Amino acid sequence: MDLNAIRAERLKWMEWKNIAPVRSALNSLPSVDTTYTLSDVVTLSSDEKVDIQSIENVARMMMPWRKGPFDLFGLFIDTEWQSNLKYNFLRPHFNLHGKKVADIGCNNGYYMFRFLEDAPSKVVGFDPSALFKSQFDLINHYIKSDIVYELLGVEHLPFYEEKFDVIFCLGVLYHRSDPIAMLKTLRQGLEEGGEVYLDTFIIEGDEAYALCPSESYSKITNVYFVPTLKALENWCLRAGFKSFEVLGTVRTTSDEQRKTDWIESQSLEDFLDPDDSSKTVEGYPAPIRGYVRLKKG
Repeated sequence: MDLNAIRAERLKWMEWKNIAPVRSALNSLPSVDTTYTLSDVVTLSSDEKVDIQSIENVARMMMPWRKGPFDLFGLFIDTEWQSNLKYNFLRPHFNLHGKKVADIGCNNGYYMFRFLEDAPSKVVGFDPSALFKSQFDLINHYIKSDIVYELLGVEHLPFYEEKFDVIFCLGVLYHRSDPIAMLKTLRQGLEEGGEVYLDTFIIEGDEAYALCPSESYSKITNVYFVPTLKALENWCLRAGFKSFEVLGTVRTTSDEQRKTDWIESQSLEDFLDPDDSSKTVEGYPAPIRGYVRLKKG
């Protein structure tokens, strides 16, 4: 697979009629000397005068903002997901110092910016979205990190120029119609002894089975399988991982996902049964996320 040819083709996405004005506005923003804080809110600040209105105009062009939150020189981007909750849940379980790290489905890079506090040797994000890369580029215009953002998908991971010590794959697996094949792909992207931190929708139950939604799950049309933890373990072991460790399970609530004026679309409250929040609007069990650590032998 010629990744450079794919990169060149996808770079043309920046010329799409809905993206080109965003890129032009982004490129017009001046640079300023910036300091940043990597806490629950990724916060940028400067002693220089900053044109916050221009930054807000560009950021609004990039809506919806799903992952965050961010504070850009006093402009608070209240993203749909309070991604700090997921990050803080996982944080005690990893140490990225000196390691090569990949984030599959990295969105706008919120987690990757947070990874910088561990001083990894390299961080690479994979996400085939011109809009999310533009959001990343807005933040990184000021942070000026060495993070590499690839407009590639998980299917390109086995052909990537290097392997990784740690791969994060958060909220991607349920979008794949062949989850075992995707897990094999993640394993192929690892160095020997490497780890994957995975989160995905699960359903409760002690047996190895999976829900297969007929048309949608929580109004998401590309959710194919929602397994029990036992079924997920079987998938991972069949994909060749030597170990499967459950780090915990978390029910999604409006504390983590909710509608804000930075998305202008529906969110969790619209995806659940209005009379019974333990069910989706389709009548399936409401979203629970399982967090696991996988190791390559």
